[in-house]
Amino acid sequence: MPIRKASAQWENTLKAGRGMFLGESGLSGNYSFASRFESGGGSNPEELLAAAHAACYSMALAVALERAGTPSQRVDTEAACTIEKVGDKFQITTMRLKVRASVPGIDETTFAKTAEATKDGCPVSGALKGNLKLELDAQLVR
Repeated sequence: MPIRKASAQWENTLKAGRGMFLGESGLSGNYSFASRFESGGGSNPEELLAAAHAACYSMALAVALERAGTPSQRVDTEAACTIEKVGDKFQITTMRLKVRASVPGIDETTFAKTAEATKDGCPVSGALKGNLKLELDAQLVR
């Protein structure tokens, strides 16, 4: 299996500093204290984690539905990653997945069970499980 790589650098102090990251695919961005812990412009690690989880979940749900004999036409997933100050440090506390899927021939109950099982089974969920609260809002779109 492949190994995926990325790098990051940080310059200066925490509040006055700035950083940048670069993935081997060319994905890159800048981040700062303001973009991470306030409402400043730029990217941040939590946005990247949310993107990774949304992509992983969408693909994993599509596979699970296909294996169950009800392939999806489309799976749209939004992930929201919450970072909060807990005690004297910052901590990622919650990842909320909002999923809307078009799946011909499936009933609501089967879809809900498949979506929930995928929440617990996708690789990124597995890496996060037990470290933060995972929430799921999954609905069929007809």
